[in-house]
Amino acid sequence: MSTPFVLMVASSDEHFREMVRDNLMNIPNSKVGSEYQEVSGNLYVRVMQDIERHPNSAVIVDLAGDTEAGLKSLERLKQAVPDLYVIVSHYHADGETVIQSMRLGANDFIMQPMRRTDFRDAMARFERAPKRVVTTESKLGKVYTFLGTKGGVGTTTLAVNFASVLAQRKQSVVTVDLDWTANDVAMQLGASPQTTLSDVADNLGRLDQALFESLATRDALGMYSIGPSDTLEQRSYFSEPMFRDFSTFLIEKYDSTVVDAGKNINDEVVAAACQVSSMVFLVVTQEYASIRNAQRYLAMLMRIGFSQDQVKVLVNRYQKKAGSNFASLEQIKQTLNQPVFYGIPETPAFLSALNKARPLVANRQSAPEIDKSIRAMVDKATKPSSSTAEGIAA
Repeated sequence: MSTPFVLMVASSDEHFREMVRDNLMNIPNSKVGSEYQEVSGNLYVRVMQDIERHPNSAVIVDLAGDTEAGLKSLERLKQAVPDLYVIVSHYHADGETVIQSMRLGANDFIMQPMRRTDFRDAMARFERAPKRVVTTESKLGKVYTFLGTKGGVGTTTLAVNFASVLAQRKQSVVTVDLDWTANDVAMQLGASPQTTLSDVADNLGRLDQALFESLATRDALGMYSIGPSDTLEQRSYFSEPMFRDFSTFLIEKYDSTVVDAGKNINDEVVAAACQVSSMVFLVVTQEYASIRNAQRYLAMLMRIGFSQDQVKVLVNRYQKKAGSNFASLEQIKQTLNQPVFYGIPETPAFLSALNKARPLVANRQSAPEIDKSIRAMVDKATKPSSSTAEGIAA
């Protein structure tokens, strides 16, 4: 095959995903774009997010783990993206399974265990198939996750101000605080929530927009927020599958969801938030300890399937004159092998806003230059075509 293509793989079976990866290694200009470790009802949401980056990709869905659930997932996927090329696979090629798959919109079928020739033939058929015509952007909401490389780098502050700018622009916005110990989003918004993520978990089966908004706290800017309990002894029972269901609801109902993930990249819920995100902002400062941790965080994110496009390095408290105790932007770029997406200057204005329990951007006259910098960063994140160069506010 000569045309570059991307294949997304949905299977709960690591062996199946490995077989796909191995087979693709023998096909030039091909790669796995995303891997989904569960074939569930919200698969279509994650696929729709990913095909914005890979518009001419195909999806292979493993039906062998749970045929009924797989067929339902296939049906929702084809309803959401009718012209998406979908290949299904199973150990049994009985007429009923194949016919039902094709009726639901599958474009091809591969028998398991996959033979190399069968896989190559299926990829050749995909190459010859008409390519999708991408005319409009997905109507699904976006998820933006802010992940700090250590405590005290300003992750919550940037997340809250990012969400606030979107709310000021009349987007429907939800902030989700996944920092189980700090729980700083409520504090920075001056809120005293009576409900938490535990209440969301208790109501996931019947969650609709009216119920969620009765559980969430509404800010004066119009956005909603939800987070963990303020009691340190009671970490919210909120599992990774719960978050995936919750994020599907948020992506369908709201324009933007902004996640404060704290610094715990090993938390399974934080990992799930990163995986459903359109962008993950890795928040660093110019301190060497922060940059060292950023190296480790990036390595882990790449190991679990993230691309450099998805992870954006965000420098907080940026100082143009880097001394012996601070890395320069060029040093950060060389160390991380990744450009700096944006730099927010050092300013006491954030502390002043924090003491007032309001986002800095809520009062645009309090620190006009920093306000302008934050809004420019939001522009670059939400309107990528408006800026392709590194954006550094000095």
